[in-house]
Amino acid sequence: MTPLLAVALLLQQAPPAPPASADTAGRPCRVIIDSIGHSYREITGATGEKSAHGGGGVLGHCEGTGSTIAADSFAHYSALGRLDLIGRVQIRDTGLALDARTASYFLRDERLEAHNNVVAVNRRTGSVLRGPNLRYWRAAKGIRDTVEMYATSRPTVEYRQAEEGDSLEPYLIVADRIRFKGDDRMWAGGKVTVDRSDFASRSDSMMLDQTQGLGVLVRNPSVEGRGRQGTGGKGYTLVGTRIELALEQREVRLVKALGRGKATGADWVLTADTIHLVIADRVLQQTFAWGDSTRPNAISTLYTIQSDSLAIDSPGEVLTESRAFGRARSTAKRDSITPVADIDWIAGDSLTARFAQEQDSTGREQSRLRQILARGSARALTHHFDTRDSTVGPAINYSRGEQIAVAMKRDRIDRIVVAGKADGVHLEPRPAVAADSPRNATPAVPPPPPPIP
Repeated sequence: MTPLLAVALLLQQAPPAPPASADTAGRPCRVIIDSIGHSYREITGATGEKSAHGGGGVLGHCEGTGSTIAADSFAHYSALGRLDLIGRVQIRDTGLALDARTASYFLRDERLEAHNNVVAVNRRTGSVLRGPNLRYWRAAKGIRDTVEMYATSRPTVEYRQAEEGDSLEPYLIVADRIRFKGDDRMWAGGKVTVDRSDFASRSDSMMLDQTQGLGVLVRNPSVEGRGRQGTGGKGYTLVGTRIELALEQREVRLVKALGRGKATGADWVLTADTIHLVIADRVLQQTFAWGDSTRPNAISTLYTIQSDSLAIDSPGEVLTESRAFGRARSTAKRDSITPVADIDWIAGDSLTARFAQEQDSTGREQSRLRQILARGSARALTHHFDTRDSTVGPAINYSRGEQIAVAMKRDRIDRIVVAGKADGVHLEPRPAVAADSPRNATPAVPPPPPPIP
C-alpha cells in the first residue's frame, strides 16, 4: 500500500494534485493542507515545542500524488512527530481507502492508528476490514519493505483476492485479532470463523499464505464443505489435530486433516491418522486416508472397510468406487437390524468396491454396492438366505483364493467367483423336520460358521 500521510506538514494553500503515477507511488508523502474550515492556531509549549491545530473541516493531499485526507479537525505535534485527525476521518490512497472516527499518524516509524468504526478497503484486492481499531505500518525505505496491518477486538474481514477467474465471492473471516502482511498473507487468532456459501471453518488460530497457496488451522480445527450454492450438494465435514488447505486463486482445492482425522460425508464416516479431501468445482471429488496408530476405517449404514490405506472416488459428491490396500477387510449387512452372526465379510491384500446410483423406497438416489473384488490371499464368508422360505436359516459359504469377486443385486449377493488355488466350504441349512409328536420333533438348527481367520 502506498504512503498515506506526510513526513512533514505544510500549512499552505495548494492547487489540486495531479493523478498518482507509478514512479511517485511509494515515495515519502508531504501533506499539503488544501483548506481549513474556520479556525487555525499554533501553540508553543513551556519548553518551546510547537503544535498546530485546525478545525471546521480539513482537506489535504499528498504532494505529487492523488492521495487525499479529510477530517473535521487536526492537530500536529512536531516534537512528537505525530499528526492527529479527529472526526469523520477519510484517507484515500491508490492502495487503501480508510474511514474512522479518529486516527493518529506517527511520522518517525511510519505508523497509522485508527479507532472507532474503522472501515479499511484494500483497493487492489477488494478485501474489506471492519472493526473498532486498526494499526497500519506502511512500507518505508530503511524501516520495512512490506505493508503490515493489525486489528483486535474481533474485527470482520471480507477477504478477496481480485484476480482473473476469481468468483469475487468473499470469505467472511472473524477473529479476536487479525494481522496482514502485504496483500497475500494473513494470520488470525482467537475463535476464528471463516464462512462462504460453499465452505466454513472453525479453529483457534489460522494462517493464510496466497503466495504458497497454503492455509493452516490449529487447535480444535474443523472444516465444512457445503457444496455449490443452489445445487443441494451433500457436503462433508472434517476434523483433526491440524488441518491444512491447498488454495488456488482463493479456491480450496485440497483439505488435509493431519492427526486424528475424521471425515463425515452423506454416505460414510471415515477415521484415520491422515485424511486428504480433493475438491473441484466447490464439491468433494476424492478422498485419501492412511495411518499407523489409526488405520483408515470407513463406515456406512450397511458396509465397513478397514485397511492400511484407502481411496474413495466421489465425483460430483456421488460415491462410485473405493480402493483399500494392506490388510483390507470389508463387512456387509443385509439391513440395519442384521445380527452379528449373519454379517458377511471379505478380506485380502487389497479390496475394490464399486457402487452405482439406485433409488430407494422414497425415490431418493443413493449409492448401492454393485461389486467387491478382493485380491491377494482373498477370503470371504457370506450368508445366503432362501427368499421363498424365511423360516429356514441361511446357507453359509466360506471361500479362499487368489481373487474373489462378489456381485451384488439390490444389496443381496447375486454370485461369487473365486479364482486361483480356490477352495472353501459351503454349508446348507438342515431342512425342517415335520414332528409326529413333541417327543420325536427335531428342530432345524443351522451349523455354526467357520472361524474368522
